[in-house]
Amino acid sequence: MIQISEKCVGCGKCVAACPFGALSLANRKAVVSNACTMCGSCVSVCPMGALSLPVTGAAKKDLSAYKGVWVFVEVGDNGRTQFIRPVGYELLSKGRELANQLGEELCAVLIGNQVEAYFPELSTYGTDKIYAVSSPSYQQYNTLAYANALVTLIKKYNPSIVLFPSTYVGRDLSPRISSELFVGLTADCTGLSIKEGNLIQTRPAFGGNIMADIKCPDYRPQMATVRPNVFKKAVTTPGRMAIIVKETIPVPVEAGKVRVLETHMDPVSTQEKLDEAPVVIAGGRGMKDKAGFDLLDALAARLGGAVGASRAAIDLGLKDKEKQIGQSGVTVSSKLYVACGISGAVQHIVGMEHCDVIVGINKDANAPIFNVCKYGLVGDAKQILPRILEQLKK
Repeated sequence: MIQISEKCVGCGKCVAACPFGALSLANRKAVVSNACTMCGSCVSVCPMGALSLPVTGAAKKDLSAYKGVWVFVEVGDNGRTQFIRPVGYELLSKGRELANQLGEELCAVLIGNQVEAYFPELSTYGTDKIYAVSSPSYQQYNTLAYANALVTLIKKYNPSIVLFPSTYVGRDLSPRISSELFVGLTADCTGLSIKEGNLIQTRPAFGGNIMADIKCPDYRPQMATVRPNVFKKAVTTPGRMAIIVKETIPVPVEAGKVRVLETHMDPVSTQEKLDEAPVVIAGGRGMKDKAGFDLLDALAARLGGAVGASRAAIDLGLKDKEKQIGQSGVTVSSKLYVACGISGAVQHIVGMEHCDVIVGINKDANAPIFNVCKYGLVGDAKQILPRILEQLKK
């Protein structure tokens, strides 16, 4: 429970601040009861600095042995061929920047079957070393098998930072590893930087109303997941070749409890993939109805793009949930992004702010969307879009 020193003068401010009624005054001194949860609310309000949280845990661990920025590079499978998911290159590009600031190596981790074909291209993104676990046993993703392989590698080589993509695989794999290693994990980061030797992990918090900086100074490795399209790919260096470290790690017996019997993937055109489309046309509450989104479909067809929506439009049933752009949806990084009838709440902005050229159309001249767009049109999108389509036809 809270510790109270002789500095206490019995002012009573801690008593009023305690949300659990665990503090009281006796003989003009603060007294704590068993109801104390050590939330720390009283510590910050004490003008005398008489209250403190007890020191717990073991002595601070020596972290000097932990070196290197690792990126888990996911191998995707579209049913016909295997390929490196583009987010892997994005994380390597950012990882190179972080490794340079720390003066450490950038390492890629590849798990799969016959992954040797990917070594040359991964090396061009500034990768110093590639740890490869290649075996027919790793042909298909298996949570227990992949987690065991990564934990084995991390315990052997002690990286300082490990980054994962916020894909289905990354979101399934990373928490299992952090739990096994007893370290923290920050999910869906929108920014990564180095400060005083620690990884600063930035992500939206409290419903996207603030951006929180999170650090883990006492434990290693520092782990984070990052959404696709958050970071830009770096310019590659042709001819560069990383050091290859091949590891043989048997698949644990318990991994055999889960087997993939059959895989079926519905074909999706490039125009329907928001995270890959070169042009994205997005609609918000201001488009009002299906007729409004028909205009967006027509514009997207003319420009060869995909149509997305803000959360408000999704809630109105104007688009399916998988078309949502923003904090709780898809992150896009297209060459052109046209926001129609979208006010520009921060929850939406974090999903599209990395697009090259952003165009905003909104009736409200003070809408936040105009703070991030390169070109802004003030007016009703349902009146402006037909005129744009007419000009495009010419």
